[in-house]
Amino acid sequence: MVLNRNPENYFAEVEQAAFAPSNMVPGIAPSPDRMLQARLFSYADAHRYRLGANLHQIPINRPINGANTHHRDGFMAVNGNGGAAPNYWPNSFGGPHPTNKPAQVYPKNVRVEGTAARHAFADVDADYEQPGILYNMFSDDEKNRVAANIASSLSQTPEFIQRRQLKHFYRADKDYGHRVEVALKAAGSKI
Repeated sequence: MVLNRNPENYFAEVEQAAFAPSNMVPGIAPSPDRMLQARLFSYADAHRYRLGANLHQIPINRPINGANTHHRDGFMAVNGNGGAAPNYWPNSFGGPHPTNKPAQVYPKNVRVEGTAARHAFADVDADYEQPGILYNMFSDDEKNRVAANIASSLSQTPEFIQRRQLKHFYRADKDYGHRVEVALKAAGSKI
């Protein structure tokens, strides 16, 4: 940023500006100073309240090189809003995907009230235990209705998506996956 002129539009270039100490270049990490730690959260939070969740789209706040995230829609969306592109992951239609690379460097193992650290996302079987437990609490009739309800929507998607989703249902519970697969075939799927 170069401060080499007076603002032409005071509202657009001053009132909508959102400066926060949490906006740091990669490689710079905040110190454990308590006042700074409070400001890392509170300044950005105040800007979200004042300008809306999409404050980074307002021209004065927009980065030179934009970031691809799943965030869009909502108050003060000013950049076309992603059009018809998906904003979820995993997706099969060219939407953003995580790289598990940290966007910023943070100090490792800083003592707070315990130890703070970053961890990469990992898809583990433990993520499927609770859905399986919930599924097994249903009566036979409820299990069939859940499978039929899922299949009625899932059968309208491409076959590769149906197969991918079936893997998730099977990981939660084998019977769950089997019932959804049977219901998909009954709904006209060719899987």
